[in-house]
Amino acid sequence: MFQITYSAIFLCLFWAAGCSGNAESPNRNSVNQAAANVEISAVNDATTRNLQKEFERIAAQAKGRVGAAATILETGATVSINGNEKFPMQSVYKMPIAMAVLRAVDDGKLKLDQKIRIEKTEYVRIGQHSPLRDKNPNGVEASVEELVRLAVAESDGTASDVLFRLAGGAEPIGKFLSEIGANEIAVINTEKEIGKDWETQYRNFATPNGAVQLLRAFHERRGLSASSTELLNKILIESLPGQKRLKGLLPPNAVVAHKTGTGGTRGGITSATNDIGIITLPSGKHLAIAVFVSDSPADEATRERVIAEIARAAWDKLSK
Repeated sequence: MFQITYSAIFLCLFWAAGCSGNAESPNRNSVNQAAANVEISAVNDATTRNLQKEFERIAAQAKGRVGAAATILETGATVSINGNEKFPMQSVYKMPIAMAVLRAVDDGKLKLDQKIRIEKTEYVRIGQHSPLRDKNPNGVEASVEELVRLAVAESDGTASDVLFRLAGGAEPIGKFLSEIGANEIAVINTEKEIGKDWETQYRNFATPNGAVQLLRAFHERRGLSASSTELLNKILIESLPGQKRLKGLLPPNAVVAHKTGTGGTRGGITSATNDIGIITLPSGKHLAIAVFVSDSPADEATRERVIAEIARAAWDKLSK
């Protein structure tokens, strides 16, 4: 299950007279236009071998299932453990939902300043995180941009469900993910539905490698305009939850655009403690990293520390 890969990425984008010429236009034919991604397996590189072992050592502290993938987007150097295993995303899935809605904005189907009515019947249940519900018990209107910010930066479950509705549901979101080359991610249910049934969260999964595919697509602006990418990147950087996860052991000035996810605890086992994101390295290159800690009996501090230590190890080893 453990694997180390290198990718050679060749990105050629031509803005010829026959193209739209609009830098704001989404790149729709993502996989064909974006890159030829050539996988070269199992090279004998001491740094990556040692980093894989370090990932394994750190992961053992969780005493559950841990998957992690880290890649330098500019070079393709990648290290992963359990990279193809499926993990419940929880609120990590709000990032692809937000991307699908911003694609609709780019297509002119929605506007960022468009007001959306949210009835109290749409609110997630008490116990699921929703500042929108808590501040507006009788329903409210909010703009599309505000809903994106609430869902991503504050991990608001109600805002996410409204975005899910605006995106058209699971099928259009899945089609969008396939189009941009993020094929190992499944967005099936609303937060409301996930909150009603413990097993539902496992149907809304990502593999660590799939999460990194999503981050690469976002970084390369596949499927989104420049303005939509810039907006979401700003929101991801400003995201409030998970300060002790990917960011926990990095320098205080490190720029981390990330989205967390956290599941509930049943019988002493916590289903999900996750964080995925793009870290800007001192060199100016970008580290895309996804860490999923699932079905763990460890306390929150330990689970978050696992994520922080894996991120720090990748920062130290892959940034050289």
